[in-house]
Amino acid sequence: MALPLLPGYSFNRNVGKSKSHRMLVTEGKPGIGELPLGQKTKPNYSVFPKAMGSAVPSWVAFDKQVLSFDAYEEYEVHDKRQEKYRIRYYKIFFYLEDDTIQVNEPEVKNSGLPQGTFIRRHRIPLPPPDDDQFYTVYHFNINIDIVFYGRTFKIYDCDAFTKNFLKKIGIKVNPPGQCPEDPYTKMRKETLDCVQPLRPYESFDTLKQFLEYDKKVLRFFCLWDDSVSLFGDRRQLVLHYFLSDDTIEIKELLPHNSGRDPMSYFLQRGKLPKYGPPGAYQPGEVTDRIVLNVYSGYRVSRVHGYLLDKYKIGKLEQEFYKDSDLSIGTTINVWGRKVLLCDCDEFTKTYYKTKYGIENFTSISCKPPSPPKIERKFPPYTGFGSEEDSLRSCIGLVPIPRPNLEDFRKFMEIDSYGNISNILRFFAKLITDKCADQDRLFIISYFLSNNTISVFEPIERNSGNAGGLFLKRMRVKRPGQEVFKSELSEYIQPEELYVGAKVNVNGYLFILLNADEYTLKFMEENSDRFPFSNLELALQKLKDEKSKSREIKQVFRAADCKVTKMVDYNTFRDILMGITVGKLTEQEFITIVRHYGVPDEPCVDLNLLIAMAHEQLKKNFFENFERLISCCIYEDREKKNVLPSKDIKRLCKSSRLPLTDDLLESLVSKFEDSEKQINYESFFSALNWRINRMPELIAISPLKERCEDVWIGMPSPIPSKYVNYFKFLKDVYGLDVE
Repeated sequence: MALPLLPGYSFNRNVGKSKSHRMLVTEGKPGIGELPLGQKTKPNYSVFPKAMGSAVPSWVAFDKQVLSFDAYEEYEVHDKRQEKYRIRYYKIFFYLEDDTIQVNEPEVKNSGLPQGTFIRRHRIPLPPPDDDQFYTVYHFNINIDIVFYGRTFKIYDCDAFTKNFLKKIGIKVNPPGQCPEDPYTKMRKETLDCVQPLRPYESFDTLKQFLEYDKKVLRFFCLWDDSVSLFGDRRQLVLHYFLSDDTIEIKELLPHNSGRDPMSYFLQRGKLPKYGPPGAYQPGEVTDRIVLNVYSGYRVSRVHGYLLDKYKIGKLEQEFYKDSDLSIGTTINVWGRKVLLCDCDEFTKTYYKTKYGIENFTSISCKPPSPPKIERKFPPYTGFGSEEDSLRSCIGLVPIPRPNLEDFRKFMEIDSYGNISNILRFFAKLITDKCADQDRLFIISYFLSNNTISVFEPIERNSGNAGGLFLKRMRVKRPGQEVFKSELSEYIQPEELYVGAKVNVNGYLFILLNADEYTLKFMEENSDRFPFSNLELALQKLKDEKSKSREIKQVFRAADCKVTKMVDYNTFRDILMGITVGKLTEQEFITIVRHYGVPDEPCVDLNLLIAMAHEQLKKNFFENFERLISCCIYEDREKKNVLPSKDIKRLCKSSRLPLTDDLLESLVSKFEDSEKQINYESFFSALNWRINRMPELIAISPLKERCEDVWIGMPSPIPSKYVNYFKFLKDVYGLDVE
């Protein structure tokens, strides 16, 4: 049953279509879009497979794609007897998007013909009787005649894109033909070549060069060496080459305090002749044109009264520098001055690389060679004051002392602070032939902050010597130097001091017997500066005697009868000294003993520790013990009268208790129990030197300190009483003692 044809019972058949095509008036496709007028829509299915062609419209698929053909037209000339026909050249453009055609004729200067667009762009119909159809791409090929509105055009060639396109659509492209030459153009050219005009006005077209290279400048860094002349020197210049008119200007780079007046330009902008100075010319001698001295009478316009000389007789030829003449390493003539081009900027490098293909832009140094250094010779030292003060009087008229910043920085970095003294102390003995001075011992202190030395002799009763300060703190010169000389003296350095060394201090010869713990530790930590404290170098001397390893093992085994793997200090020293036969120094031996020595178990008396603490507290007048106990009571929340050891140490540190870390640690360890707790009342009561008085601590002189084992008869402490020779043999020779 069909629905009635009434409003509301019908529907729009275009509902759901996604394309609204524009009007295309093409052959075979009249109407709107792809739907022809008076026909029904074809079904979506087809007997042909899909992807046979593109679904994109032609005006999209072939947008901006144009076929270009080269053609000419031959037509007869009836009114002239010099020529019978003429050849006119054309360009035929076929636009693929809408099958339109445009014909253009290239413009020829002074042709007298209206040239340019010959046929505007539109669809051109075929010649009769097929004038109801239009030209398509299949009508075009090479070496064929094509007729547009009765005019016959002969196509003789096309471009590469056109050839490829015609081959793709299945058209067999003919070989290109020959284009005939226009006889009239040929005859006109021959006529013009034979004519020599009386007024050959030459055109100097500089506008193109100006528009192309305006504001483009080449920059070179130059050098003018004028040092050969009187009061001359090397002058640094900057050369600017203007590409717009081939002119050159030069500016000078003046350093500070050069003594020269600053000028705007070393050379004003202008063309620079290659061979100059050429001399002085009268105005009008150097011109682009030569004017004949001929006057044809008075006229209103003076311009027509003169003629140009076409033979250019008497013209002065002058060569100027061009951009091709400039390159790095080239010497140019600037009005008699030889200027060397040393370098250029990045724009100049890019310009020469693009235009001339130059790749090498190795620059030449513009800086003058350093002048020969004149060594200043100072008069010898006079003996008054220090050598530095006498030298200052030679450097300036007013001898103003100036601090040495390096020495000041060294002093601030290495000066004594806290427990770090930065002082190397050695026990020394005076070497002399006098019997009364042979047993005199000294303490030599070397201050690292300023390389000064002081010598002190301990006071000993009934020795016959006053003792005390033997040499005040000062720098000590090395022996064998001339006193009155121009150079500064050399002084003793810390690297020259080690155990066993002989030091000459102002004529007194000392031998260093031993050093304190800080000195030995400092030298071992800085073994690069003190090679005799380097354990590896010392052991290397023993490893060189590896051939005697079995004998050495037997000697140590015989010395250790109880097989304790230890020998005493003197026995170990005698064995090593016998092995090396004097190759091992005392400092190296002490380094080995300190490494392989058996540490003694310290057992310090509590009363001695308290006495040492009282001495430090008295010196600093510290009496604030009640406050310390009050703080401990506040911290003791459980009222047990004990606190952890770490809290006691923290409280002492915060209250600035004037005790060293080692002493405080020893005292805390003596008062703490098994649970690391300390009775704070008993601890601080023992430290209270007002209430708990202890006998004064008697200082023992280091010279009065005697060891159980005497070391070569000198009263100097030994590093360790016993040495673990088992570990020593294993590390040096790889031997195991059974």
